[in-house]
Amino acid sequence: MVKYIQEMFKRKDLLIYLVKSGLKAEHRNSYLGYFWWLLDPLLNVVVYYFLVSFILGRGGENYAVYLVIGLVAWRWVNTTVNTSAKAITRYSSIINQVYLPKSIFPLAISSTQVFNFTFGLVVIGIFLAVFGVVPGWQIILLPLIILVQLLFLVAISLFISYICVFIRDIDNILSHVMRLFFYASPIIWAEDRIPSQYSWVVDINPIAIIVNSYRNVIMYQVSPHFLGLLIIGLGSILSILLTIYYYSRNEHKIIKAL
Repeated sequence: MVKYIQEMFKRKDLLIYLVKSGLKAEHRNSYLGYFWWLLDPLLNVVVYYFLVSFILGRGGENYAVYLVIGLVAWRWVNTTVNTSAKAITRYSSIINQVYLPKSIFPLAISSTQVFNFTFGLVVIGIFLAVFGVVPGWQIILLPLIILVQLLFLVAISLFISYICVFIRDIDNILSHVMRLFFYASPIIWAEDRIPSQYSWVVDINPIAIIVNSYRNVIMYQVSPHFLGLLIIGLGSILSILLTIYYYSRNEHKIIKAL
């Protein structure tokens, strides 16, 4: 495994190239180009704000800020998971010709989406300014939450990328699984509206813990869920190490499957 990790570090130039090419490819043929990184989360907020506040008559004070934080954090999760399904298979022609650590490809996907997420933070900043919401000193903990979410998504990306090489059908059901997590997490609905007998869904949901931690430090001026973030972070690190070990022992199976 140590040699495998050393080989990954030797290929860091390839990782950087994959990240750059992934960023260019996202909106290569669109008229607005990179402006979509700002416009896409903004349009999502407008749609859900209209649906919840105007159609359903719910939301409450500063709901737009509440909504944009949840949607931006969710967008990072959703895009990473969906693109990870083909992180390895899309490069099958390269993999079959040259030896490369296969874990580089899902790592590139995860890294690419970090840049996408930073544009979402700009949108959040705009909403904070428009609605007059001022974060407290807890905002200095924002990088910690971002790091935990990154580790969480890297672990998921490595796992999904490997499984989808052998079971291609998983790619078809991912959108349904993600929709389930979307509605099971307080993205567009307030956590206090859930019946008490179902509160455990939020308590054990890592996406809910991460989203609520963002809102705590950005919007509510309180500390994030340290215990939940610690469990997610340590669990993600352990998962990453185990998955990379599994990659190192089974890369020949990936080549055969491709």
